[in-house]
Amino acid sequence: MGMEREIKLALPASQVKAATQWFVARAGGDGQAVKLANIYFDTPELALASSKSALRLRHTPDGWLQTFKTVGEAQNGLHSRHEWEMPVAGEQLEIDALLRECDEPDAAQALRDASPGLIALFRTDFTRTLWNVELDGAVIEAAIDQGDVLADVNGDTRRSPISEIELELKSGDEAALNALAAELGKQIAGLAPDNVSKAQRGYRLRAG
Repeated sequence: MGMEREIKLALPASQVKAATQWFVARAGGDGQAVKLANIYFDTPELALASSKSALRLRHTPDGWLQTFKTVGEAQNGLHSRHEWEMPVAGEQLEIDALLRECDEPDAAQALRDASPGLIALFRTDFTRTLWNVELDGAVIEAAIDQGDVLADVNGDTRRSPISEIELELKSGDEAALNALAAELGKQIAGLAPDNVSKAQRGYRLRAG
């Protein structure tokens, strides 16, 4: 099990270029852009959402990944949550493999109970531009995400734009994560802490 710690910041569309330029200067090079297509699963009764967890299948340039997360805690844009992630053979969940790795009993039971009724609920499609930033001995993965949340409801496609920065602590002290966010906030106007995950946005979009 991993504990994911990241700061999420809502990024005004008008500031995407400025934020990109800032990261290029801060990290010393152009970021790596990758296209990510994500499918989120739950039961029609939203059993996983009720248990405060989320299940995702992601297509990356290197193949497919499945991820199971707890909602965890979010305060002032800082998200802390349990996460289990692993590669899968193709566009299909491998629930048994997740259950073997999931060492939170309540989360594992919720996934086990939901698994027979899982359906694809909504998608997030976006381009992620990545940099690795070092600060005070810590390594932070910085990302600018640009794209959409999409939900098909009764034959209609609902859409909500994604424009955000994610700063994920890969190693080192959490204080460095907060310091980088503060440094960024001084340079890019209009950034705002965002306590709502992409999964939560998808559920809200589907609910209308």
